[in-house]
Amino acid sequence: MSDAPRVAVVGATGAVGTEILARLSERDFPAREIVPFASARSAGNAVRGLVVQELVEDAIDGFDLALFSAGSTVSREWAPRFAERGAVVVDNSSCWRMHDDVPLVVAEVNPEALDEHRGIVANPNCTSMQALVVLKPILDAAGIERIVLSSYQSVSGTGQKAIEELRAQSRAVLEDRRIPAPQVYAHPIAFNVLPQVETFEDGDDYTTEERKVMAESRKILGLPDLRISATCVRVPVFVSHSESINLQTREELSPDDCRELLRSAPGVQVKDDPAAAVYPLAREVAGQDDVFVGRIRRDESAERTLNLWVVGDNLRKGAATNAVQLAELLHERDLLGARSGVAT
Repeated sequence: MSDAPRVAVVGATGAVGTEILARLSERDFPAREIVPFASARSAGNAVRGLVVQELVEDAIDGFDLALFSAGSTVSREWAPRFAERGAVVVDNSSCWRMHDDVPLVVAEVNPEALDEHRGIVANPNCTSMQALVVLKPILDAAGIERIVLSSYQSVSGTGQKAIEELRAQSRAVLEDRRIPAPQVYAHPIAFNVLPQVETFEDGDDYTTEERKVMAESRKILGLPDLRISATCVRVPVFVSHSESINLQTREELSPDDCRELLRSAPGVQVKDDPAAAVYPLAREVAGQDDVFVGRIRRDESAERTLNLWVVGDNLRKGAATNAVQLAELLHERDLLGARSGVAT
């Protein structure tokens, strides 16, 4: 195992960045130093007892590892710069996920992909991430022929401004005041359900989020021809994404066998006693690192098909926790250090 690494956290003041710092501390990651970076307006502030540095050229030397959660624009510019100076970047944005020379990794699903990194590792989309933690054991045991995924995504997936918008709109409704005009979403999110997560590209009936879920699932599972369809919905929940997954397997897998399989799967907890109102709930899952699954039942309209209800904290396992898990794996496997041919 290599010596304790020096770690940069880029985007340290955002919702996911602060979670990354918390997970590094909570999981006792063996860093000799952790340096938080953010924009100039945040420089000098403290986050979790660490002084925030401005992200500038002369401040990024000497790092072994850089955990990014600052958006695609920042990642596109700065991730290669860190990598060229010898750091391995774990990036939370969508910028690098579909690059052929950048591994897209879920710690419990395809950790072996880290071996091929060229200085940048991509953290998957939170929606696909939590689904695949549950689906990978099923794939290994019974194969997968088709997936239909419907997500019900919390506003924290959009960031702090969306959280504030939901809070302000909810107060207005409850106090019988006029709802403030939406700034983050196309419509008010309070007491509403929006069948749009992210944007629609010209000529495409699927949103960019739905395209991410489908493309990333194929890449991570190594199934380029996987039949998968996604519908992503924004709901008035602060934290945790919920998903309804309809899954057709290649081999027969009963609901009982599926439950037993998932009970032994890493990073998964089964809560499945619907008659007693026991199933995963967004409020209860918030603040936890595992992915929760319940409502496991047969789809009686199709052969070899199951329905699952999957819930995960999108800020933790959906982003920060997986990023720190990847950092741990890179350190444990001596995969830190400069690599030739940095991804571009």
